[in-house]
Amino acid sequence: MARLHQLLLALVFLTRLPLGRLLPARILPLKEAAWAFPLAGAVVGAVGALPLLIWDASLLTACLSVALMVWFTGALHEDALADFTDAAGGQDQQTRLRIMRDSHIGSYGTMALILTTALRIAALTLVSPLALIAAAACGRAAILPGMILLPPARGDGLGRDAGRPSVAALLVALTLAALALSLAGPGAPGAAIAGVVAAAWVIARARKWLGGQTGDVLGTLSLAVETAMLIAFALGDPTAPA
Repeated sequence: MARLHQLLLALVFLTRLPLGRLLPARILPLKEAAWAFPLAGAVVGAVGALPLLIWDASLLTACLSVALMVWFTGALHEDALADFTDAAGGQDQQTRLRIMRDSHIGSYGTMALILTTALRIAALTLVSPLALIAAAACGRAAILPGMILLPPARGDGLGRDAGRPSVAALLVALTLAALALSLAGPGAPGAAIAGVVAAAWVIARARKWLGGQTGDVLGTLSLAVETAMLIAFALGDPTAPA
């Protein structure tokens, strides 16, 4: 039952599914549910894959796919990406942290959203539904290394409250992500490499800019890895249309 509650918490945290009433009255630490993040990501990817399964791949179905994922997650990771990239304009750690809490969006955040959305849409005109599910699962799995390798950058907020997952939770999450990736078909090795590079870049930027992680850093990790993997799948699949 504990594992089921942890899975439900992961779904509540990463999607808009109204499952909160099924959770126990006591507060569950998010770090205990982290192992299930790839499963929640696979659900997000499966929802996004529906237009690709119902209709032929096209620019329209790719747009519908991204729109479904944004709606299904409440634009959680997109908001994080905008805040994190806006922080690049700050001159020091405290200024960057303050920028990230500003509700306004700047030019860096705007361009980051435009470019990542365009790249995801373009990639989804070329990749299979299983590739999308794998990228979404791996993107959520990438949150765990960020939680483990980076200390909280603030004394409050999600980055601190979530806690640090155990090594066992990380291994389970990576195993689930690898399983999803193994089903994705051609391009999977290149996509895995692209995901690792994207995760390493975000973690390095977060360490340099902020001295640690916040909820926005974790959300950026997820979206950056997902986007990088979709691009790699699209470029690396020899069966994709020219």
